Amino acid sequence: MPVSGSKFFYQCSTCGKTYPSDKIIYLCPVCSKGNTKTLPPKGVLSTIYRYGEIKKRYQGQPLFKALQAKTFIDLLPIEARESLGYLRVGNTPLYKINNLEGKDLMGELYLKDDSQNPTFSFKDRASVLVSAFAKERGIDTIITASTGNAGCSLAGICASQQQKAIVLVPESAPPAKLIQVKMYGAQLIPVKGNYGKAFDQSIEMTEKDGYYNRNTAYNPLTIEGKKTVSFELFDQLGQCIPDRIFVPTGDGVILSGVYKGFEDLWMLGIIEKMPVVVAVQPQKSDNLIRNLHAETFQSIPSSTVADSISVDVPRNFFQSKHYLQKYDGEWIAVSDEEILLASRTLSRNTGLFTEPASAAAFAAFLKYQQEHLMPPGSKNVVLLTGCGLKDLKAVNSITI
Repeated sequence: MPVSGSKFFYQCSTCGKTYPSDKIIYLCPVCSKGNTKTLPPKGVLSTIYRYGEIKKRYQGQPLFKALQAKTFIDLLPIEARESLGYLRVGNTPLYKINNLEGKDLMGELYLKDDSQNPTFSFKDRASVLVSAFAKERGIDTIITASTGNAGCSLAGICASQQQKAIVLVPESAPPAKLIQVKMYGAQLIPVKGNYGKAFDQSIEMTEKDGYYNRNTAYNPLTIEGKKTVSFELFDQLGQCIPDRIFVPTGDGVILSGVYKGFEDLWMLGIIEKMPVVVAVQPQKSDNLIRNLHAETFQSIPSSTVADSISVDVPRNFFQSKHYLQKYDGEWIAVSDEEILLASRTLSRNTGLFTEPASAAAFAAFLKYQQEHLMPPGSKNVVLLTGCGLKDLKAVNSITI
C-alpha cells in the first residue's frame, strides 16, 4: 500500500499493484520480470494522486482555477514550483485556424504549438519534471536514450538546472539534433543500431552506474510531465473539452500523457467526459495501432521520414491500448507522402514549420476532413510537437 501521508503513489498498469513514492522505481518489479527486448514491456507504472484529499483541500472554491493558481503542483510529483527552474516550459500557444488553401473547414481547428518550448519540442514537458524530481532528491546526473528530441530536451533542461545529462542516440539521428545535444554540454554516446539498442544500453548503464533514467515508458514521471498539455488545452478552450485531439504516436507516451491529464480532471469531477484522442502513426511505423487487436504482438521494422515516432517496439503499448479502449479512442495511419504534403500545407497556410512527426498528426486531421469524419462546429486539436528545423533532411525532398 502507498506510504501514509504521501501525495501520490505508483500503480502498475498491468497487475494493479501499488508502490510507495518514497523510493525511485521505474517498472513494477513483479510484472517486468518476464520482459524481453522484442516485446513491449509490462509493468509500466501510473502515478496516482489522492484525489479525495485534493477536493477537500479546495472545498468551496472553483477547483480548476484553484489548482491552476498553484501551477497544478497538487497534480505533480514534486514539492515546489521552484524546482522546475527558470526556463518557461509549457503554456505554449494554441492557434485557431479558420481555413486552409482558401477553403473553410468543416470543424474548428486548433494547433497546439509545442515547438515554442525551450529546446523546441514537446519533450521539454517530461524533461523539466524529471529534472525537478531529481533536483529535490539531490541527484545530479540523468541519462536517456533518444532518437533526438528527448536527448536535446534533457540536455537543455539539465544545462539550466546545473545537472549532467548523458544521451544515447542511434547513429542515424538527425545531425541538427546531435548538434543541439552537444551545444548544451551533454555527454553524447552514439549507438550502432536503432532506438531500441540505445534504450537497452541506457538501462544497462542505469543499473551499473546508478544514474537516474529519463526514458519514456520506463520512468513514470515522463507521462506526468506530458499530461500538462491537457490542463492547458482545457484552459485555453475556455474550460471546454475538445471533440478530438490528434496525437503523433511512437511509443505511446504522449498519447498516454494526454489521456492522463484529462483523467486527472475527470477524477476530480472537473470534467464529465473525455475527449476522443486519435493515435496517429506513419504507415511504415504503425507497430502500436496495428497490434491493438492482435492476439500476439508482432513488430515490423520501421522506416519513415517521421524519425521522432519511428519505433519498432512501442514501449508504452499496453498502457496506450488500455486508454484507447477504455475511452473509445481512435487511430489512423498516414503515408510518408501524406506527411510531407501536410508539412508543406501547414507551413504555407499557417506560418508554422514543424518536423515530420508533428506533420503526421496534421496529415491525419486533413484525412478526417477529406473523408467527412468530423461534424461541423466540432473542436479539433492537433498537437505540433517539434520544430521543423530539427530535421531539414526529411523535408528537403519537398518541391517548394
